[in-house]
Amino acid sequence: MVELIDMRYFLTVSMILFCLGNVAVLSRKNSIAVLMGVELILNSAALNFIIFSRYIVNDFSGHIFTLFIITIAAAEAVVALAIILRIYHNKQTIDIDQLKELKH
Repeated sequence: MVELIDMRYFLTVSMILFCLGNVAVLSRKNSIAVLMGVELILNSAALNFIIFSRYIVNDFSGHIFTLFIITIAAAEAVVALAIILRIYHNKQTIDIDQLKELKH
């Protein structure tokens, strides 16, 4: 019989992803690194949905929410990268501290 991995291990991985995402968002000055931190946080939330769906509810509702999270994260990445490219085109920098105002 196949032994299931304990839920605590998955929650630990999710917590590590969330903490790394928060560190990246709060400590980085590069807007691309901040965007990657947000993606880590979203991946942590998606992992939590799948974990609780599998171990507590025993249905596929968490997988459906995870598909929505992945779709929203992809759309968010496209829009954020378009904004970052436009800012770089106008200001020649993507450093968050140097972008005090967004007027041209």
